[in-house]
Amino acid sequence: MNTSNKSLHIDLNSDMGEGFGAWRMGDDDAILDIVSSANVACGLHAGDPEIMARTFSKAKERGVNVGAHPGFPDLWGFGRRIIPFTPGEIERLVAYQIGAAQALSTYAGNPITYVKAHGALGNLTQTDLEVATAIARAMKAVNPELICMTFAGALMQKVASEMGLRVVCEVFADRAYDEEGHLVHRKVPGAVLHDVEQAAARMLRMVKEGAIETVSGRMLPVQIDTICVHSDTPGAIQMAEEVRRLLEGAGVTIKSFV
Repeated sequence: MNTSNKSLHIDLNSDMGEGFGAWRMGDDDAILDIVSSANVACGLHAGDPEIMARTFSKAKERGVNVGAHPGFPDLWGFGRRIIPFTPGEIERLVAYQIGAAQALSTYAGNPITYVKAHGALGNLTQTDLEVATAIARAMKAVNPELICMTFAGALMQKVASEMGLRVVCEVFADRAYDEEGHLVHRKVPGAVLHDVEQAAARMLRMVKEGAIETVSGRMLPVQIDTICVHSDTPGAIQMAEEVRRLLEGAGVTIKSFV
């Protein structure tokens, strides 16, 4: 992001609607008061028709942009385990979930504008050409106007752009980055960040520099359009509030990319 000749603005997003039936994950109502975009689970890694419809409706009340958040069909593992589907199967699984999100968001009067892959499926798009292509193909087939939200610097960014999709690139407030600019695996100590003030300060540096900050402090230049705060991370509300407070205090405007 160029800081020299224009005012800074950034989108703030969170994954939500990730409960199932009577079980709830995260405080969606509180997060919706802070973010400008909501990535809503589509029923396979989490979510169901009731939760989806409610989340889209609550987002509309707050003027929050909404997107589909498709993942592997893995309720038990919360979509964080790789399942060896073929590229064609992934394409159809993503199309299926986009369709569910389109239907229920339209039903709620707040149609989705983008797609962001969840968990293990999303992680694969950093380096796996077949997976990235499958997701982009599903998006283009269902609605080529949908925006692709993906990891800053990921292979998915290039693939989706070359297929004619608009791309917005995200960084994560609560996740550490390795020296290649990839997320540190959740099983590695320090992969998930919990210090609210340090995480927010890091986000401000990354937005101002237009770069990913690695665990060593190295800055890797990338396109940054949006920041994700995971709603299921302990202290997520406080982290989202602090990220927004610090950015706005530094003159950065929080607003959706649509």
